[in-house]
Amino acid sequence: MKMKFFSKLRQGLLKLFSSTSAIPSHAQPTDDNSNTIQKGQFLFPAEWDRHTATILGFPSRCSLPPDQYDAVCRELAGLAAAIAEFEPVRLYVRPEDKNLAESLIQSSVDAKHLSQVTLIPSPVNHPWVRDTGPVYVRDTTGAFPNRRFAVNFRFNEWGGKKPEDDGVCWGQQWPLMDDKTLEENTDWARWVIENDRLPSPVTRIDAPIRAEGGGLVSDGDGTLLITESSIVCDVRNPGMSRADIEAELKRLLGIEKVIWFPGRRNVDITDVHMDAEARFVRPGVIVYSKPHAMGPELWRELSVEIREILGRETDAKGRPLEIHTIEEPDPRGLVKSADDELAASYVNFYFVNGGLVIPKFGDDERDQNALQILQDLLPGRTIRQVYTNSIPLTGGVLHCVTQQVPAVE
Repeated sequence: MKMKFFSKLRQGLLKLFSSTSAIPSHAQPTDDNSNTIQKGQFLFPAEWDRHTATILGFPSRCSLPPDQYDAVCRELAGLAAAIAEFEPVRLYVRPEDKNLAESLIQSSVDAKHLSQVTLIPSPVNHPWVRDTGPVYVRDTTGAFPNRRFAVNFRFNEWGGKKPEDDGVCWGQQWPLMDDKTLEENTDWARWVIENDRLPSPVTRIDAPIRAEGGGLVSDGDGTLLITESSIVCDVRNPGMSRADIEAELKRLLGIEKVIWFPGRRNVDITDVHMDAEARFVRPGVIVYSKPHAMGPELWRELSVEIREILGRETDAKGRPLEIHTIEEPDPRGLVKSADDELAASYVNFYFVNGGLVIPKFGDDERDQNALQILQDLLPGRTIRQVYTNSIPLTGGVLHCVTQQVPAVE
């Protein structure tokens, strides 16, 4: 999730969650091989590998500005419709929002794909399931064949960020979440793991570090892109060095080489997640998001820094990175007021089985350019463009609101 609100950021820190080394008693694994599993070696599969399903989260009313809520829900239903053409969708929804979610899905999803969408009652709040949900991985030791695993990174509101007490932040009026809601957000990945039984139960891996899925850009072949600002910080991982964190990322995600970017603290709510900046389309090949010339100067400077690092790096296998640039849309005309902040990255797309779902912002020239570049790079995939405006105005794009459930090998 990416919110470009540096000049208008009004950040309040929540009381910090318990130390990263302390896991609540209710979250302790009960497996007989618990210690062996928790210290095991895992692999985060490439996002283009086959999926069992896609996770979406229907937002609660306390998670979004009231004047954006209905539009975000409609856009999520449109996204569900696009994904359902390719694979099953698991839409997690609070019981009190079930009727609204059902109505939107029925009006958005083609009748022949309606059975692909399953509504799952859940204590969900944020739609940003890439960050709040589990990260599914595979065991690489060979000790647990055909067993499913997922990492719980124990989300803590991007390091304890929230609007100030008046609720006005990032140019919009935001609801204030109470302690119970914040606890639900932290526990949500655990809840999803414990309730995922299809095609088989999932074993939870409790990470000794905190991270968000949007900050983890991997090629599934040993290379990870990540910003220091989004993970090497006391509000997420107190007392841990970059080397400590890198060791855990390598163990939990099957990473051989981490390419680090400085990023920026507090430039947005995520402290700069890489999934809006650069993404792999296959090992060795990256699409890079270039801010529009009318975009904020700070983000243009940050983007140049990212491009320079990519240009001099190789991946885990020693390959120079092949980089393709996609320019972001003109923000003028896409925002509703001068105070709005817009997350508008075409590389925040989502892989589906046999396809790719990409954003369409309403800048016809750049929408078409992004489609053409990605179609040329992925000729074997069917590409669907999904219009989105309210989701970007509240902080993210398509990758931010999706999470893949990899198929069992």
